[in-house]
Amino acid sequence: MTVYHQRIGGTTYTFDGLIDLLAKATPRRSGDELAGCAAHSDAERAAAQWTLAEVPLTTFLNDPVVPYETDEVTRLIIDTHDRAAFQPISHLTVGGLRDWLLTVAAEQDAADTLAAVSPGLTPEMVAAVSKLMRNQDLIAVASAVRVRSGFRTTIGLPGTLATRLQPNHPTDDPHGIAAAVLDGLLLGCGDAVIGINPATDSPKATTDLLHLLDEVRQRFDIPTQSCVLAHVTTTLGLIEAGAPVDLVFQSIAGTEGANSGFGVNISLLREANEAGRALRRGTVGENVMYLETGQGSALSAGAHLGVGGRPVDQQTLETRAYAIARDLDPLLINTVVGFIGPEYLYDGKQIIRAGLEDHFTGKLLGLPMGVDVCYTNHAESDQDDMDTLLTLLAAAGCPFVITVPGADDIMLGYQSLAYHDALYARRVLGLRPAPEFGAWLDSLGMMDTDGRILPVEPLSSPLRALASGGVA
Repeated sequence: MTVYHQRIGGTTYTFDGLIDLLAKATPRRSGDELAGCAAHSDAERAAAQWTLAEVPLTTFLNDPVVPYETDEVTRLIIDTHDRAAFQPISHLTVGGLRDWLLTVAAEQDAADTLAAVSPGLTPEMVAAVSKLMRNQDLIAVASAVRVRSGFRTTIGLPGTLATRLQPNHPTDDPHGIAAAVLDGLLLGCGDAVIGINPATDSPKATTDLLHLLDEVRQRFDIPTQSCVLAHVTTTLGLIEAGAPVDLVFQSIAGTEGANSGFGVNISLLREANEAGRALRRGTVGENVMYLETGQGSALSAGAHLGVGGRPVDQQTLETRAYAIARDLDPLLINTVVGFIGPEYLYDGKQIIRAGLEDHFTGKLLGLPMGVDVCYTNHAESDQDDMDTLLTLLAAAGCPFVITVPGADDIMLGYQSLAYHDALYARRVLGLRPAPEFGAWLDSLGMMDTDGRILPVEPLSSPLRALASGGVA
């Protein structure tokens, strides 16, 4: 194990290995303080960042933060590393990678260059470089990355911002869900997915919701995909039973132990991916997985320890989860950035920083990385912070965000974005929905030539049956 030293202003700072260095270099967040691995002062954090900048990228291939022998996520990262793609940047340090990324991002062919090197980057490399970057650096590089995925709509095209329409209901009431779906559709939301978090994970309840969403989609010929966010094993059973499954959902994390807590492993997720693709329900692509992550998930499960039993910082563990996502080639993946609570991201400043980090690292690793711009009611945050994060993410080319009625998810009990917030971001930054969904809106007279959503009287529109609960 390498012990790192850095002398600044007459004080020598010592970092006990790569795990300690990565944690101390991380911008301040409450989760790392809870885990006992955070820097003790701004000066120590600056010293760690300076030291981290000098670490060669090859170090991350030889010095894993979580043991190879006991963690299948580490084995996936090392065993699938593309050394040919890595070769052009293999001589760089972490600081050199930052400079290279910012230089490339300013070039005309940035997207192609970044896509070519992406398979050669490991999650730990990408997490490390993000720790050296200002918010504007994260935005500048992420905006230059292009990642596309498709099922019935195409996600991630330049100049677009897609949305998950999230019509959750505390009792899974069909009328309540139908009303929320109508509300979102009339405001131009739902092109990434119409996705419900079920109040219960029972196969019957999940099946009923799947049929509800599929009936809505088919009746109004909506080019989108649906998902009921049940556990992957529930969805696998429903696929075998012939339920109308579009996307297969699962939460994932950055260590084998944390994923075990979710009741999954890589083999099971691969099986689910194959099962979803075998249905061949897509029209413009065959990406069928919908994955969610969040900083702090491994720590909250007590599965955050790395080599030598030392705590790994939550942002590095979050980025390791993207290795699993990259293996599954999903349609959608998003971080529920402020959902886990202030124990992990204390306030608006920490949530905004984490959202930009997660989006940057996910996209750089080749993922259609969305963000649930959100916070819990006991966090030191408010909707102004969410406005700021939404605007920054939209400027950074975020593929999709999550939207709920009135920005208040009454089933999960947290604050996210409203349908109207997506309209704001599209209008201010000149963004459009996914093209297939946009064409559908245009065919109904709901979108003008500039991509703005037009007011529609529900009872006189083609959606009037939905407005009256006709699908319930």
